Order: sequence, then C-alpha cells, then structure tokens
Amino acid sequence: MPARFFPAEPSRLHLVLMLMLTFSTGVIDAVGYLGLDRVFTANMTGNVVILGMALMGGDNLPVLGPVVALAGFMAGALVSGRTLRLTTSGWSRRTSALLVGVGTVMAAVAVALLSGVTPRNNEPLTVAITGVLAVSMGVQAATARHLNVKDVSTVVVTSTITGLAADSRLGAGTHPFWGRRLAAVGLIMAGAALGTGLLQVHMGLGVLMTALLTLFVALVGRSSLTRRDAAAPAPVAGPAS
Repeated sequence: MPARFFPAEPSRLHLVLMLMLTFSTGVIDAVGYLGLDRVFTANMTGNVVILGMALMGGDNLPVLGPVVALAGFMAGALVSGRTLRLTTSGWSRRTSALLVGVGTVMAAVAVALLSGVTPRNNEPLTVAITGVLAVSMGVQAATARHLNVKDVSTVVVTSTITGLAADSRLGAGTHPFWGRRLAAVGLIMAGAALGTGLLQVHMGLGVLMTALLTLFVALVGRSSLTRRDAAAPAPVAGPAS
C-alpha cells in the first residue's frame, strides 16, 4: 500500500500530504490565472485584489470570473465544514471521501478539456470551469484546515512567508517550523512553474495533474487510517452479567 512509503506517525504523515496538496495548488492556480482569464481558483487573496482593481477599471481586469471563483470557493468550504463538523481534527473516512470527490471532479474537468472542450474565447464556459474548480479547491482547503497542520494551509503562503521571516535568526530568533514553511513556499512556486509548463502543451494536463495528486493524497491518507485501525488493540469485553 502507498502509506508504507510515508511516515507512520500521523502528524508527520499529514504534513507530507498537505505539502503535496500545496504543490498541486500551485499547479492549478497557474492554469487558472493563465488559462482562465486571470482568475485564481485557489488563492482567494489574489481574486479579492484583482476584483478590487477591476471594479475601478484597472487594465481591463475581469470582474465576473473572480466573483464566481470567490462564491464557488466559499460554497466548497461550506460543504467541507458541514461534512466534517461532527468529526475531530485529523484524518477520517470523511476527509478521504471529500478529497476523493475533489479529485474526481477535477479529473472530469481534465478529461473534458483533453477531449476538445476549450474555454478560449468562450466566456460562459470559462466562468463555468472557474466555478467548478473553485468549488473543488474550497472543499480541499477546508478539508486541509480540518487536519490542522501548522503553517501549511495548502492554498496561501503569505502568512507562511511572514512567519518564516519574522521568526528567523535575524527576526525573533525562534524560527519554529522553518523547514515546513520553506518547503510550502518552494512547493507552491514549483507547482506554479510546472502548471505553466503544462499549459504550454495543453490546459487539461495541469488540471489532470492536480486531480491525480489529490486522489493520491486521499489514497495514502485512507490506507494509513486503515493500517492504524488494524493495529489498534481490540476492545476488551467486560465481565458477563
């Protein structure tokens, strides 16, 4: 099983899996921004800034796309929050199901794109794809948040960079979690570079890459949960009444 090649300790495993999702976020945001009329499907900070500039007529920036992305992302996060509201932080069957759902939806979008559906010069289709991807990323981000991995949100690294600098040797000098912080920044950048490269070949490839990474993360998380359940001692039966 894939989980055998990953750390057995849950906190370390979750860190590795969330860093993988951070990388995939870089891929999908590059595809979204460059292929979907300058709209982010995961980085909502970017969309808020773009929308603010667009409302003032800045550089012919889109308005509808960022609005749809923001609404879709919030809807996805709401679905995840509602689904996980009765579960404790950490990996669960519901966490796996949500990530499988995200990967499946994104895979369907990738297949459609690779089969000839193209949003270029088709605003309704562009907006529809933006909305679907944003909902998926909202679900992913809220699910990652439920796992509560410190300094790895998978969709934004501004706070991570702030902590990396403020807590460094030249700052506060405490430098906690510097390794994961640096990894998160580097991975989202590497993902964006890969997404840009894949976009040069076909837009669907970046979406497919993100889908496969998400499904792989769900598989590893689910198999590790199964291993832990199997290793847990069986409950001791009480004395017969």
